[in-house]
Amino acid sequence: MLFAQNDKSFYKKKSTLNLSGNLINLSSPVVMGILNVTPDSFFDGGVYTNESTIVKRAAQILEEGGQFIDIGAMSTRPGAKEISLQEELDRLLPAVRAVKHEFPEACLSVDTYRSEVIERVYNEIGSFIVNDISGGTFDDGIFETVAHLHLPYILMHTKGRSDSMQKSPVYEDVVKEIILFFAAQVQKLKLLGVCDIIIDPGFGFGKTTDHNFELLNRLDAFKLFELPVLVGISRKAMIWRTLDVTPDESLNGTTVFNTLAISGGANILRVHDVMEAVETVKLVGKIKYISK
Repeated sequence: MLFAQNDKSFYKKKSTLNLSGNLINLSSPVVMGILNVTPDSFFDGGVYTNESTIVKRAAQILEEGGQFIDIGAMSTRPGAKEISLQEELDRLLPAVRAVKHEFPEACLSVDTYRSEVIERVYNEIGSFIVNDISGGTFDDGIFETVAHLHLPYILMHTKGRSDSMQKSPVYEDVVKEIILFFAAQVQKLKLLGVCDIIIDPGFGFGKTTDHNFELLNRLDAFKLFELPVLVGISRKAMIWRTLDVTPDESLNGTTVFNTLAISGGANILRVHDVMEAVETVKLVGKIKYISK
């Protein structure tokens, strides 16, 4: 049964995220809108590349009910080439400045795995959420940087870098391996004093389609960490390849999977289509409420 009547943890779990003294309630799922300022992201690459389009997209995310705006300046899709630090900064800094100027109260997340980028963005706009697709494995200084600046941190699992991660990834048990990875990395973060940690299993990052389906089916296994869980499956290949459609045609599949993710305990949905995800959260919440 999709929503078991005796599963009341959806409403009873109290989770908060401290962003510069502001407590964000994650006891019910919230939506993170994607703002890629990249020319080569798999779905919206090249769309938001000047201040006008960037600000317009940020406004859309907020107007449609997004809690967070996640800004990324380097594509991490499978096969993407790594860009230089300077190129990432040249794309990212004008974007975060523009969004922060227009929407000073907005909760921003920055998609990067470089500690120097984190420091430069912090010097520009103050506190934000660090969204690290490498889970601390690409930059040895990133945990210390996050701890020093007292920033919330999204700890994502990946298996390899973007240009190689989808070349026949192998797991004996994908969920068990990711749990062991999270256990080790969470311990390191907590020893450094990082309290606001979100875990992300990393759908599509060094996983086959079958691995992704296994993760979604067993998402509730990550509840053992008692940490907020982020799920980013928006318009990914596990959807459109299974349905034999294109990413442009995969909104319906995304909504189905977001529904399953909430049922499995997701606290944050990272999406391209904010309004549809917000509606999904509202409807699933209603079903959970009446089934208590």
